Amino acid sequence: MRNLTAPGGGTRKIIESEAQFSQALQDLAGGSGPIAIDAERASGFRYSPRAYLIQLKRRNGGLHLLDPIALRNSPLIEKLSKLISENESIIHAGSQDLPCLREFGIFPKKLFDTELGARIAGFPKVGLAPLCENLLEISLAKEHSAVDWSIRPLRSEWLDYAALDVAVLIDLRDKVEAALRDSGKLAWAEEEFAAALKMELLKPRPEPWRRTSGMHQIRSRFDLALIRALWQARDEIAKEIDLAPGRLLNDSVIIELAKNKPKKREDFLDLPIVKMRIRNEIQSGYIDHWLVVLNEAYLIPEENWPEMRARGESLPAPRIWREKFPIANAQLQHVRRNLAEVSEKYSIPQENLISPDTLKRIIFNLGREEVSKYSERLVSEISAALSDLGARKWQVDLVADSIARAKSESTPPPLPGDTEDSSEPAGKE
Repeated sequence: MRNLTAPGGGTRKIIESEAQFSQALQDLAGGSGPIAIDAERASGFRYSPRAYLIQLKRRNGGLHLLDPIALRNSPLIEKLSKLISENESIIHAGSQDLPCLREFGIFPKKLFDTELGARIAGFPKVGLAPLCENLLEISLAKEHSAVDWSIRPLRSEWLDYAALDVAVLIDLRDKVEAALRDSGKLAWAEEEFAAALKMELLKPRPEPWRRTSGMHQIRSRFDLALIRALWQARDEIAKEIDLAPGRLLNDSVIIELAKNKPKKREDFLDLPIVKMRIRNEIQSGYIDHWLVVLNEAYLIPEENWPEMRARGESLPAPRIWREKFPIANAQLQHVRRNLAEVSEKYSIPQENLISPDTLKRIIFNLGREEVSKYSERLVSEISAALSDLGARKWQVDLVADSIARAKSESTPPPLPGDTEDSSEPAGKE
């Protein structure tokens, strides 16, 4: 196995000028075949999801590193986007990179996602490094995966790391395609690639503050009002100064502030979580602001407190299904067991067979407290409902029958080790 630490030809220089950009476009246009694309963001460091480095590679067209910050107003972006749209784009885990590529002005029209393709092909590990080891017998250096790509100048070893990510994609794509073809799944993968390009990425959530980590600890609407106020105040400042929100005020601090409700600075500073999490000058500089936000939120009238469930949320949390919707709960357990068999048979993860949210919606919306007799008509009804929710044809073909069989159940499946006629508790001798 080869251990790669830098691409062939040495460290690439970042393209920052119009003249360099123009030459790179000429080189890429003179190449052949698909164009491999990768992007580096500053997730965890910056508020913006924009790309801070874009890597491009094409056979006989060279490997190029673009600085999208220096080039963001370049008239050549349109030419680059046109070139990419006329050819297949190879991206690893496209759902992560497509939003920032679109923000820069690049809109792929035909996609081959090596990560998604590898999932459908049945590879147990689909990260770039393990796939390269498995399929290309190449070991990639990955120690710079969490650096702050917004820093300038970028270090040469970081550029080598970024260049390697795109340098291997063309060969990796061919290996993944061969595996898909050999397993008869290439058409399935192509459906997924096309759907990925149509998917609305980074769709705004109606109440994004509900994603605050640790919300499961909250039991009152008043506490939710405090969390909402702190989250929104943090988001406004983080956006203004382009800092990752968690670096300004950690989610765990927001939860503890809502639970403990400090009113004075000394009460705020006495909280153990504050001593643990507020450690730098930027975070300390906003303590008085968070206190103002909290003291204003304490006065929010009860009619303006948020509900415990999200606005417009059509499904109750599965944790309450067992008590309030026992038949739906039983059917969900059965369908998960059925799909585990399909997953094993075709070597495809269950979440790629059908999204967990779609699965729950089908069970809940098709008569959540009804038992249906298995029939071809039921399979057809479920197939139509799956398609309406965006499932691809290959997914519908694989899962509709399993869901129909689960809809004929009214009690949960037995636990491992249980027998249907056992009258004694499991494990009792």
